[in-house]
Amino acid sequence: METSKSIAKGVGISLITTFILLMIFSILLTYTNINESTITPVIIVVTAISILIGSSIGNMKMQKNGILNGGLVGGLYILILYLISSLLNWNFGLNAQSIIMTVVGVIFGIFGGIVGVNKK
Repeated sequence: METSKSIAKGVGISLITTFILLMIFSILLTYTNINESTITPVIIVVTAISILIGSSIGNMKMQKNGILNGGLVGGLYILILYLISSLLNWNFGLNAQSIIMTVVGVIFGIFGGIVGVNKK
């Protein structure tokens, strides 16, 4: 039971962090001369940072299985993101960027899980 709460907490923190960081980026994009070609790389970086933060915070009270729990945080985050995207965009499809996001999400989730479990 503790594990599922930690994973849910990690996913929730990741989603909230993503929302905040993307709102900041959208404000910067609107009011500065930042080129729109930066959108995709920024989204990937924001996703990675958000999952890393959420996974490490979610796994801080765990004693073991940081790799597994962190990977689950990253994987569930990406799954939720793709479910929301497919509901909002009827032309949504999986492509190379989707694969990159999934790999980045799981890897940074694993890394965050390791950091969270070992943080004292």
